[in-house]
Amino acid sequence: MLKRHWTPRYLFDRTREKLYRFTHPDLPWLTPQANSFLSQYLTPEMVGLEFGSGRSTIFFAQKVHFLSSVEHNPIWYEKVTVWLEKNHITNVDYRLFPRTNERNPLDEQYVQFSANFQLESLDFVLIDGIFREYCTCLIMKKIKPGGILIIDNVNRYLPGETLSPNSVGKDRPASSILWSELHQTLSSWKQMWSSNGVSDTAIYFKP
Repeated sequence: MLKRHWTPRYLFDRTREKLYRFTHPDLPWLTPQANSFLSQYLTPEMVGLEFGSGRSTIFFAQKVHFLSSVEHNPIWYEKVTVWLEKNHITNVDYRLFPRTNERNPLDEQYVQFSANFQLESLDFVLIDGIFREYCTCLIMKKIKPGGILIIDNVNRYLPGETLSPNSVGKDRPASSILWSELHQTLSSWKQMWSSNGVSDTAIYFKP
């Protein structure tokens, strides 16, 4: 049975997304607008962190001074490790912290990796893995004023204008109490929200 969101518009957007990913193999799986901005924004002296690895790991590492990256999936971790080795990339601190199913996500090593960073020490942070709201909550104070917070698939968690399916929508509350609190805080940050019709990426600029 065809899913409700499989409309002609969605099928067009999904096909366009797949074509974009195929023709831009060196870019992260973010929206084209987000990738275009990051390609211009990132500079060789920057230091960043990503929760959730992949194409973004190579992309960031080739543009900035140093990147820390956290992954929870052992199979994906091995795959990205091979990519890093093949590209002779040595400026990445890449960590594997598998999900342990702790009752409190704040007890997960994956989330607590944020504690390794000083206040206002990071130029950018990408949220694109598990426990997104907890990682976001703990890392915000570690971003420098003028730095950026990138949240992929943001439409699933925060209200906003979007055509992507499985979205919170514009006039509905955030997907959880913690996301609602984060939404209030981020409302004072300048933002750039973009959608490809399949998923959305938001970039927030810390005041």
